[in-house]
Amino acid sequence: MVTTIQVSERLITLLKERKFSDSETYEDVILDMIEDSQELSEETKRHIAKSELDIKLGRIYTHEQVKKKLGL
Repeated sequence: MVTTIQVSERLITLLKERKFSDSETYEDVILDMIEDSQELSEETKRHIAKSELDIKLGRIYTHEQVKKKLGL
């Protein structure tokens, strides 16, 4: 179902500022904002913690190092 809502000029301005492109709809902008405010899943939190540990222990490689190792 499609519906119309009233928003202030101030809100329209804020929504316009958050658009990445002219083709992006206000609905897209609002949905992105809602998604950004949702809590991370437990799986995502575990992956972040593992990545932080990898960084701390030096288990990271630059793009150049990977290219060299792969012979690219």
